[in-house]
Amino acid sequence: MGKKPVGRSTVPTGQVKSAGARRRLMLWMTFVIVFVIWAGYIFLVQSAQISDKSSHLATQQASKEDTLKRLDQLKYEVSRLKDPEYIGQLARKKGYYLPEETPIKVEESGN
Repeated sequence: MGKKPVGRSTVPTGQVKSAGARRRLMLWMTFVIVFVIWAGYIFLVQSAQISDKSSHLATQQASKEDTLKRLDQLKYEVSRLKDPEYIGQLARKKGYYLPEETPIKVEESGN
């Protein structure tokens, strides 16, 4: 009589499982490849940003060091202004003298 059992197909069961497994594997591999490409792109972009930020940080640190040196120099000059001898030297350079002092000026002779 030519009856077929219910639920059975004419295709062998090994091929049906293989086709579904192959489809899932291709879907999974596509997902993995897309994820790896995305992760690589993000890595490269962030590496470039880190490089830019590092160079900016280096210039800022150099600027800070220069500013600190200048600040130390200014503090030293301020501390020298508290010394009466230094104040006297600055006054003499500008032409001010004490009443008992006599300025001596040396003229250079021209050849």
